[in-house]
Amino acid sequence: MSEHNSPSKVVVIGGGYAGTLAANRLRARPDLDITLINPRPDFVERIRLHQYVARSGEATIDYDTLLGSGIKLVVDRATRIDTTAREVRLASGRALDYDYVIYAVGSTGAAPAAVPGAAGHACDVAEWESARRLRARLDELPLDAPVTVVGGGLTGIETAAELAEQGRGITLVCGSALAPTFSAAGRRYIAAWLTRHGVAVLEGVSVTEVRQDAVVLADGGVRPSALTVWTAGFGVPDLAAASGLRTDGIGRLLTDETLTSIDDDRVIAAGDAAAPSGRPLRMSGYAAGPLGAQAADTVLSRLAGTEPAVIELAFSGACVSLGRRAGIRQLARKDDTALNLYIGGRAGAAIKELTCKFVVAKRIRREAARPGSMGWPKGGPRPVGAAPGVRGVTSA
Repeated sequence: MSEHNSPSKVVVIGGGYAGTLAANRLRARPDLDITLINPRPDFVERIRLHQYVARSGEATIDYDTLLGSGIKLVVDRATRIDTTAREVRLASGRALDYDYVIYAVGSTGAAPAAVPGAAGHACDVAEWESARRLRARLDELPLDAPVTVVGGGLTGIETAAELAEQGRGITLVCGSALAPTFSAAGRRYIAAWLTRHGVAVLEGVSVTEVRQDAVVLADGGVRPSALTVWTAGFGVPDLAAASGLRTDGIGRLLTDETLTSIDDDRVIAAGDAAAPSGRPLRMSGYAAGPLGAQAADTVLSRLAGTEPAVIELAFSGACVSLGRRAGIRQLARKDDTALNLYIGGRAGAAIKELTCKFVVAKRIRREAARPGSMGWPKGGPRPVGAAPGVRGVTSA
């Protein structure tokens, strides 16, 4: 713990979109000792991992170009937050003491244990390490080998499209529906593009088993699959639960609307691993920036002895790339419900690319140059009350 009159210590766990931005924004107060813990030496652009897998783009950036001066980067993995001693324990055996922690560990891929063979045979594209393994597997496959992508959400669509544009034979198994959060017109546009590029889109069908060379569908069908990519669903690291902090059913840290842990006001969450009021925001790079900024502002408010603000974020829609030459920008209301309006084709692709660059250049790097400068569309405070069925859990 910091001694009297020494700089307050803030440890940011996780160097993704939310954590990196939060670390930069904390520099608005010059007397802070800021440490960023990340298991990798480079920043990973998760929204470009499908490009990395298909060898149509790169997905890492040197932290030296992203972090503001004075921020210490520790390449290690946090294994426990000791809220009594106020220490973050690391896999290397080190322990970092803190006055505040920003918990920004992000999310992971999650092949369900309930689906036989999924954990053993399916690959995912949710993290750098798994994307690198998937890329190596693809390099070993003939171009005409059948590939199955499981999951009709945005990651599944982008992965299927990127591989189809290479000329690979892709089956996209959507489960309930293709792009379920998009408008009907937007879904039709995506389906038409995929069909034109040879992707077999299966809606209303789920995978019940993954074999080394095939997938088994709920309707009893068996489809050859030399490689299966699982993009349905996601999980989060178990650090919060392992630290005795309450989480929701899948492990996101339970917080109030200021992103403060309901168990410890020295622990502030941001990004995919936060569940404010048990009602997490949509997993997205769009939300990660404002949540990282909000977490930093909450810490700065507590240090200043003022009341932290509550979450106010207005959504505007989502972008999906369809290979390198097409895309779709789905417009939405502030509450994230889709409007019957989208921009497709090359214009959609250009908007998606600008969005990817904006997240890094206009959010993270701008905060490094001018801490506290980032703003975002406000949607007003969220309605009070936890979502039905949310449960809190702790580690044993």
